Amino acid sequence: MTDSTPRPGSVALITGGTGGFGRALATRLREREVTAVLADLDSERNRQAAADLGCPFLALDVTDRAANEAVVARVEADHGRLDAAYLNAGISAAKSDDALDLEEFMRVVDVDLFGVVYGAVAARPALQRAGGGAIVVTASLAGLSPMATDPGYSVAKGGAIAFVRSMAPRLEREGIRITAICPGFADTAIIDRIREEFTAAGFPVLSADEVAQAMVMAWEQGEPGAAYVVQPGVGTVPYRFKGVPSARTAAGETAVVPEALRPPSMR
Repeated sequence: MTDSTPRPGSVALITGGTGGFGRALATRLREREVTAVLADLDSERNRQAAADLGCPFLALDVTDRAANEAVVARVEADHGRLDAAYLNAGISAAKSDDALDLEEFMRVVDVDLFGVVYGAVAARPALQRAGGGAIVVTASLAGLSPMATDPGYSVAKGGAIAFVRSMAPRLEREGIRITAICPGFADTAIIDRIREEFTAAGFPVLSADEVAQAMVMAWEQGEPGAAYVVQPGVGTVPYRFKGVPSARTAAGETAVVPEALRPPSMR
């Protein structure tokens, strides 16, 4: 495994970079003299947020596959390399506990799941050219414990975690670690519509900086394919997935998965 950790001179791309997690992460990376390139929707507010942090800004709609590739190419052209891709852009837009708004559902899946897939595909060749690196996906606790109030978000984040676990073996062979972080409720704009309920219940929420710490840890020492739960009072811990029952042969013995379907570590 190629040694790839945040060190002076490294370059990281952060999608959704001007949001709460992105800003906190950029601050922590800059403290380590890492160049943090913030990619987000093009607006004066987002450009100003990047400028205030002293970070380069690139306009990006993560649902546009070609735009993801263009942003990575621009990072390499401007900074000479890419060492880490933080696929952090995300939205949540539940309107009702009862009706399933398919247009809203697909919009959330486009951003939160396909934005991750497009970002990983775009970053992979650049990370290879850098000799290895890291992809860190911002998933959510909702991807492990789905929320009845937001099916689109739950499906997208669960899919992002599955994508990370599925891609990890092939990326590991190239010196690239892909991991996911799964924060619980955090103090960002996503909880604005229900913020008062947390306050009234005395329910603790994560600070953006606590999540940023987990994001840095994932680049430093993340286990390929791991999903790290981040919760107030608990910290950052790897989620241990329960295995599914194995198939049995006609003789009642445990069936062995065909070699072609097994990851390299199991061959």
